[in-house]
Amino acid sequence: MALPDQAEPADKFGLPSHVMTELKSLFARHPAIEEVTLYGSRAKGNYRYNSDIDLMLTAPGLSWPEFNEIELEIDDLLLPWKVDLALKHQVDNPELLEHVRRVGIQVVNAKPCWAR
Repeated sequence: MALPDQAEPADKFGLPSHVMTELKSLFARHPAIEEVTLYGSRAKGNYRYNSDIDLMLTAPGLSWPEFNEIELEIDDLLLPWKVDLALKHQVDNPELLEHVRRVGIQVVNAKPCWAR
């Protein structure tokens, strides 16, 4: 699939505004997801137009079948960018976790305010 016209208005992550809206809507349908954090080049601001979208899910109660279903739902959006999902509680790379802590931008927070 070809990338959309670069003249289309982009948000601060270099994506058309509808992209994050569609992803947030998708994540909202999965109550096990507590937070979604954007990291990598799009969070740091040094992305290229064709950079992937790196997202870390905080969802300790999310099952693998549901995680796989989320990946399929993202595929069904037919986005021209690769979306890389990581489950925070499954990541055993301390450098990646530190990178996400340092540069990550929270794009979804489904926790009630008293639980944050």
